Amino acid sequence: MSEEFDSHSARRLQPDELLQTLADYVCDHPIDSKVAWQTAHWCLKDSLACALFALKFPECVKLLGPLVPGLDLEHGARVPGTPYRLDPAQAAFNIGTQIRYLDFNDTWLAAEWGHPSDNIGAILAVADWRSRVDRAAGRSPMSMAEVLEAMIKAHEIQGVLALKNAFNRVGLDHVLLVRVSSTAVVTRMLGGSREDVVNALSQAWVDGGALRTYRHAPNTGPRKSWAAADACRRAVQLALLTLKGEIGYPTALTARNWGFQDVLFGGREVVLERELGSYVMENILFKIAFPAEFHAQTAVECAFQLHPEVADRIDQIEHVEIETQEAGVRIIDKTGPLNNYADRDHCLQYMVAIGLIFGELSAESYSDQTAADPRIDALRDKMTVRENPHFTEEYFDPDKRAIGNSVQVFFADGSSTEKVSIDFPVGHRRRREEGIPLLDGKFERAVSGHFSVRQAGRIVECFGDPELLKTTSVPEFTSLWAQQ
Repeated sequence: MSEEFDSHSARRLQPDELLQTLADYVCDHPIDSKVAWQTAHWCLKDSLACALFALKFPECVKLLGPLVPGLDLEHGARVPGTPYRLDPAQAAFNIGTQIRYLDFNDTWLAAEWGHPSDNIGAILAVADWRSRVDRAAGRSPMSMAEVLEAMIKAHEIQGVLALKNAFNRVGLDHVLLVRVSSTAVVTRMLGGSREDVVNALSQAWVDGGALRTYRHAPNTGPRKSWAAADACRRAVQLALLTLKGEIGYPTALTARNWGFQDVLFGGREVVLERELGSYVMENILFKIAFPAEFHAQTAVECAFQLHPEVADRIDQIEHVEIETQEAGVRIIDKTGPLNNYADRDHCLQYMVAIGLIFGELSAESYSDQTAADPRIDALRDKMTVRENPHFTEEYFDPDKRAIGNSVQVFFADGSSTEKVSIDFPVGHRRRREEGIPLLDGKFERAVSGHFSVRQAGRIVECFGDPELLKTTSVPEFTSLWAQQ
């Protein structure tokens, strides 16, 4: 607590230490890590690839566009792969929805989980809108280097806050960290002072948090695919309100009885485990081979390895044993009927069954059509999931951040496969050399599958030189992605 608290006094106290620390980082901390800058480059490629892939799914497309049909702004922010020109708050929701919809963007796993690239919805929308307004007024637009720097800082805030603060333990969804991170960086991007950032951040914490119920049985549903986008939209709204002069709430976190910590966090202190720098971006986890909830990524890889051995013997399988981390058991160990896409892509057994039967997994694997294959549920019914303490230990080890899983298949004749174990998924920092060519392929498939050969070529060329990308103006960059 910043100062001694008197519940009867109306005297304003100094802002909470956490608010000040986050504001100091956003406003003053230089990013000099070459690894972070390079990884941010990959992260933007990966996230925009996810955005284009999502446009193939009507369930995503129906959420896009202006809130009120027909609105189009001359200087509005562009939404990749579409003709939309929107106000920055709604553009943030659109871009955030595209990036997150297929559960195919980057991931961060700790006491709390999340997807730091969700923040790009707010960052890119604000950068584009502000730049187009500035250019129309004769001022210089922002550069993509500023977007990449904002990404690194948003990743850091969200990821470091996730290291020790398990909001999921009190039933709150991790998207509250998207709202906090995006609010901090976009307030600064819009020209806010340190005081403005502190005030806007206080508003973000006052908003509390969404319930996780839409991620768990029996309520799993598609809101989980746009919840972070909603947090991006709210972040932009809070930043704009603050810059109009709306005051902040200095002890939004620590006020007794009425602050975030007492009301929603069981009286525990929200803490930063480490100093803010660029650790999170440097160590971010990419989903580059297939879309699957990240605690299941290595389990699916195990299933792929076993596929050639079991594909012709699916009907002879008697039992499948899966070992995972504690978080995997808590989040994605799911039995019984699965009702929709969102239910399936958060079911460990479903994803492993797909891997064993088909030897591949894509966004289409979660469709009603694929799920109708009777072999999938029959195989799920033969699976047991249990925690492997070793996997849990290495999951929390800050020097490893492993996400281990193992799969073993037993047949009715008494034979079995080897127990296949994988500690680090292909998107892990320890497998960057193997993973980046896959990321490049994912990006090029997304771009060539949506745009003309000429437009796709210009986009790939822009990303081909990291230094060229940094110096590109934001409007020039976003125009490359507009649907003509």
